[in-house]
Amino acid sequence: MNPATSSLPTVGEIARRIGRAVHRVEYVIRSRNIVPCGIAGNARVFNDADVERIKSELRRIERAKGVAND
Repeated sequence: MNPATSSLPTVGEIARRIGRAVHRVEYVIRSRNIVPCGIAGNARVFNDADVERIKSELRRIERAKGVAND
């Protein structure tokens, strides 16, 4: 993988990196109105700040449900 693409991950890559299911990452993106920084082919790509926001929102949701998964 080329370093330029690794800094702009797709939804699937974000899910793999943070160890969460793709549908959970998709839910956070939709419900929190996180806008991709670009489109690569037919895939949305996100920057590092977006990835951190997705991770923090997933942790917040899990804490609210009483699920400990870090």
